[in-house]
Order: sequence, then structure tokens, then C-alpha cells
Amino acid sequence: MAALAVGSKAPDFALENQDGRRVSLMDFAGKLLVIYFYPKDNTPGCQKEAESFREHYAKLKSKGAEVVGVSKDTVASHLKFREKLSLPFDLLSDPGLDVLKAYGAWGKKVMYGREAEGTIRSTVIVDRDGKVAAVFPRVKPDGHAEEVLRKIEALV
Repeated sequence: MAALAVGSKAPDFALENQDGRRVSLMDFAGKLLVIYFYPKDNTPGCQKEAESFREHYAKLKSKGAEVVGVSKDTVASHLKFREKLSLPFDLLSDPGLDVLKAYGAWGKKVMYGREAEGTIRSTVIVDRDGKVAAVFPRVKPDGHAEEVLRKIEALV
């Protein structure tokens, strides 16, 4: 995720959420925003990560942060995944990969010993002024939401 430097302006976006409503970076002006990029709805690692963000959501909100998940899955897939896990935050659909690429979350990765292009599990925190406050490249689902919460606490 070398494309984003801490302190740089966060790339703007406008994507559809699980309900088909457009959500943009501007909707979060004046708030901290955790954008986590994940490969696929209804897969074990992505479910674990989403549940972890759900479990820490109240603490993140209490610090003035919002959370959104982004993947290339469809709006319909996001709706089912969000309902299945009772997620309190939006899942945004990026089928064109524009936002994934802008945030450095799309590229070469190795899965099962084979190199392929795909979503790189990563997270970006955007500050209240729309600037990149932190970048977590190539994260593991286990313990990641706690790591993000610690960073948010350090920022406020």
C-alpha cells in the first residue's frame, strides 16, 4: 500500500452500500473513518474480520470513528453478509475496483503458492480533515480491529 502516505489527502469515493445508497468520503467530514478492505463476503477470514469490527464498533464510535468495509462484491451480496452477521456499519461495493486501487488495496498477492491479482486485506484511517492518518497494509483478521482501536485511541 505504498500509494498512500500518512498526511496525504484521502482519495475521494462514492460507492453504493448494501442498501443501494451512495456513500461518499464527504459523508464522514469531521469524523474519523476506518475503511477496511477485504477480499470476499462469506469467507472465513472476512467473516472473522467483520465480526471483530462489529465487536469493537461501540468503542470506535465512542472515540468519534465510523467504520466501512469495502470489497468488489455486489450490493446484494453485501446485504446478505451484513444481515447474516448483524453488522452495524455499511459495506460498500466497488465492482469497478476504482476505490480499491486508489487506496492501494488491489494488486498482486500470493495465495496457496500462486501469484494472482486481487484484494489486499488492508485498512486506512482517515482523519477529521480528510487526510490519511494511518495505513495498515496486508493485515491478518485476528486482532486487527483491536490494533485499529489502539491507533484511534492514540489519535484522539
